[in-house]
Amino acid sequence: MPVQSYVNGRYVRHHGAAIHIEDRSYQFADGVYEVIAVYGGGIVDEGPHLERLFRSLGELNIAAPGSERSIKVILREVLFRNRVRDGALYLQVSRGVAVRNHAHPPDMKPAFVVTARAHPWPKDFAAVEGIAVIAIADQRWSRCDIKTVSLLPNVLARMGADTAGADDAWMIGEDGLVTEGTASNAWIVTDAGEIVTRQLSQAILAGVTRRTILEFAAARGMTITERAFTLSEAKAAREAFQTSTTALVKPVLKIDAAVIGGGAPGPVTEVVFTAYLEHFASFGGAA
Repeated sequence: MPVQSYVNGRYVRHHGAAIHIEDRSYQFADGVYEVIAVYGGGIVDEGPHLERLFRSLGELNIAAPGSERSIKVILREVLFRNRVRDGALYLQVSRGVAVRNHAHPPDMKPAFVVTARAHPWPKDFAAVEGIAVIAIADQRWSRCDIKTVSLLPNVLARMGADTAGADDAWMIGEDGLVTEGTASNAWIVTDAGEIVTRQLSQAILAGVTRRTILEFAAARGMTITERAFTLSEAKAAREAFQTSTTALVKPVLKIDAAVIGGGAPGPVTEVVFTAYLEHFASFGGAA
């Protein structure tokens, strides 16, 4: 449990941390967030995460709570106060506090909170367990590229997975194409060894882990294609996995009743995981 959190300019005891009852994130989900991994005291891919944070704010016309430099100072102070070396930072920015109304006053002051929580990270691929996912209709709004706090459809999809005895859900659009997991990007490996993940659009979030994997895979000469794929193609894939900040690279061994790759993590997934873990661990001990 965090000891202290940052709330609107103050470092406060986490147990008593609070925002105003008329904060628009509470009443309208009018806000955005980021989750950033911390390894060995270093903040992993901090630049890309803050870049995405500022993009999300811009898309919703929410004022930034400060400069990138000032936010970096706050993140490090929160880590220090909570003595977190391995874990994750959570940042949330809302439009601010105002009398409840769909319309909002101009020039609102944004509300900004940061928390840090300890979390263990896998040391090698052998420590990673594969998961089962179910397919579920994607009922989210049409701007999934913005990392908003409006996550009710994601929560319902995850509840559906829990009820079905699965670990997660892959959401399927009306066109029958896989969009993404409830909090992850979806990937498959074809029989030809081609790694496939959906191209960026308003239908999916531009995952930072996804971005990093695409960069190092290209540098290693791996065959990767950014395109949409169907649920049927995913079920017939040689391998499947999903990626996110907190799960890193997670093998998917079952989609609905279809067993993927004989029910064991595949070699391509292992190569991707190992390469990503090297990148991840490179931040250990960073200032």
